[in-house]
Amino acid sequence: MMSRTSYARTTPRANRRKPIDLVDANLKWILIAPPVVFITLLIAFPIGYTIFLSLTDAQGAVTRPFDFVWFDNYAYWLQDVNRFWPAVWRTAYFTGMALLLELVIGLGIAMLLRKTFRGQGLVRVLILLPLVATPVAVGMMWLLLFEPTIGFVNVLMDAIGLPRQGWLSDKDMALNTVLFVEVWQWTPMIVLILLAGLSTLPDEPDEAARVDGANAWQRFWHITLPLLTPVIAAAALLRAIDALKTFDIIYATKGRGGGSSHEAETLNILAYSDAFEYSNYGRASALLMLFFMFIVIVLSVLAIMRKKEVTS
Repeated sequence: MMSRTSYARTTPRANRRKPIDLVDANLKWILIAPPVVFITLLIAFPIGYTIFLSLTDAQGAVTRPFDFVWFDNYAYWLQDVNRFWPAVWRTAYFTGMALLLELVIGLGIAMLLRKTFRGQGLVRVLILLPLVATPVAVGMMWLLLFEPTIGFVNVLMDAIGLPRQGWLSDKDMALNTVLFVEVWQWTPMIVLILLAGLSTLPDEPDEAARVDGANAWQRFWHITLPLLTPVIAAAALLRAIDALKTFDIIYATKGRGGGSSHEAETLNILAYSDAFEYSNYGRASALLMLFFMFIVIVLSVLAIMRKKEVTS
């Protein structure tokens, strides 16, 4: 009789503890659920709404009635050989060249800064200065420096006896000039990443190669570079994402449409022009989705290459 009474009394208490135990066991999931849901919605809603608009002929005022045109907007861009495909080429060229130059120059600077020398701290500060300013401010600064008549660059060209150049006004030079500005500002970030990677490399392989008589180039090519490859791959992935999305520097230096002849027009600039200058929201949304697929393809290739480098 006593055992039944005791069982009856203890059973409700055990049941009351179960929700508390359940919360304790899943506390980490409960705590991270709200931000995860919020971030998911924050990402999913813009993408979903952009996909929705890309299937319509939405344009002009936001309240204007629109009809579904389904994939007509996508077909329009894929058949556009005057603006879309040249913009695709410029985006790929701009991203690829920026990535290549920044990695090569950044690796060279990182290798130099790895060594201890007098004034090393000051040199590091000077190299990192381009990262302090915003891209728009950097673009405006170089726009003044490259000004055809009174710009410092052309004044310097006169002083050393070289002809003036239309750095940003010449349609054959504009894209490469903007590329130079991009490389000038963002190479320091590559330097920071690679310096951090170099600081984690073991000294033993390099010292053993030195003892065996390997020169500096052989030690770099056969030891330092292979060990640093995963860090280089990570830096390349980060910079590829940023370079693909470059808008502010191009817009600050070349303005609407990437110039009068669209000589520096990338997919970002083209989408902005179609959406906010011509109010073709449906068509611009389709372009953004095509651009999004382009970014996914490029980043997937880079991620696969990085995985291969890490596993090899």
